[in-house]
Amino acid sequence: MGPIGRFQVMAVLQAARAYLLGLPIESAKSFGLNRAIFYAAAKRGFKKKGPPPELRLEKLRIPREKLDQIKRTFQIFQLGDEMSYMVEIEGRKYFVIGGEVQTEADFKRQVERRFGDKFDLVWQEALNICKQYDKGVLLSQRYFYETIYKPRRDELAKKWSALVTS
Repeated sequence: MGPIGRFQVMAVLQAARAYLLGLPIESAKSFGLNRAIFYAAAKRGFKKKGPPPELRLEKLRIPREKLDQIKRTFQIFQLGDEMSYMVEIEGRKYFVIGGEVQTEADFKRQVERRFGDKFDLVWQEALNICKQYDKGVLLSQRYFYETIYKPRRDELAKKWSALVTS
C-alpha cells in the first residue's frame, strides 16, 4: 500500500459528508468517490466540451434487460448546492461521472483498500470532523471545500499514511 493522498482524503471526507446529510452508506461512498474524481479532473483541467458522455454500464455486469431500466433512472441529484449525475440500481442511488457509475465496490477498491484494516478508524475520524460543522457548511460545496477539506487535506494525508504503515 502506498501513501494516502489527497484523492483518498477527499473521497473519505465527501463520503462522510454525504452520509451525515442522509445518504445511505453505499450511496455516500459512491458520492465520495464521484466527488474525488470530479476534483481530480478539475485540477488537471477538464477535457474539451462536447456532447455528454454515453452512460456506460458494462462493468456492472448486469443483465441487459435491467440496463435499460437503469438508464431510465439517470438524473441530476443535488446534495445541498452541489449537483451530480445519478442512477438507481436495485433501489440504490449511485453517482456517475464521465459516463461511469461509481459503486461501493469501486470505493472499496480505489479508496478503502488503501487503508487496510484501519479504514474504520479513518471513517470515524472523517465523520467526527464533519460533525463539528454546521449543516450549512456541509450543504455548501464551496464551504465544505474551503472549511473542511482544504485546511486539513495534507495533514490528514500524512496522518492517515502513518496510520496505515504502523
